[in-house]
Amino acid sequence: MLPRSPASLHLRRLRWARGLSASSSPSPSTAEGKIVASVVFERLPVVIPKINPVVYAFQEFSFRWRQQYRRKYPDDVLGKAEARGKGDYQIDYVPAPRITEADKMNNRKSLQRALDNKLYLLLFGKTFGAPDGKPVWHFPEKVYENEDTLRLCAESALKSVLGRLDNTYFVGNAPMAHMVAEQTEDASVSSFKRFFFKSQVIGTTKLDIGKCEDHVWVTKDELLEYFPEHKALFNKMIIHIR
Repeated sequence: MLPRSPASLHLRRLRWARGLSASSSPSPSTAEGKIVASVVFERLPVVIPKINPVVYAFQEFSFRWRQQYRRKYPDDVLGKAEARGKGDYQIDYVPAPRITEADKMNNRKSLQRALDNKLYLLLFGKTFGAPDGKPVWHFPEKVYENEDTLRLCAESALKSVLGRLDNTYFVGNAPMAHMVAEQTEDASVSSFKRFFFKSQVIGTTKLDIGKCEDHVWVTKDELLEYFPEHKALFNKMIIHIR
């Protein structure tokens, strides 16, 4: 028998990876244990974040430097530009406050907080893999059963919490990360794999969260405080550029 070429082996691996995230469904019971689909549900910033003082100073310097070499137009041209658009109308613009009542009260159940930052939904309650079956903080998640794809399993997990998916958007079909949970010392929970999918809040400022004892909307820094044992993983998984 002729040995398989590296190209054919790579193609088989590629087909298997694509099938796992899009078309084929993984086996719900494998030698490694169960599979859990978890949803990192985020609300994007509502207002523009404040500019870093160093960046602001550089922009001011750049503007003044360009002003020295800007093109000068005749006064009659500038006069026409200034007269354009003048009328009897007047627009009263009042910027939205950056600090809301939810910020002042540290109300983490509200979406109306940390408007210049991303927020992530965490639930408090019983979930698969929790030690002794006690309630813990976790992302919306569901054990894979017989869904066609892991993406559909993740959608089902989020739908069970929100009731509907009208104001949600899932970013891609493939998971953004995964982790392997080892078997507990007392063997009460076998090892399993947790796949994380990203979803975002769209077109709303209020969501009814159910199927949990409590919930919070937290920033990335606050989120890491809830999972000190997984801080390194989540710090790499959730990329936050401000």
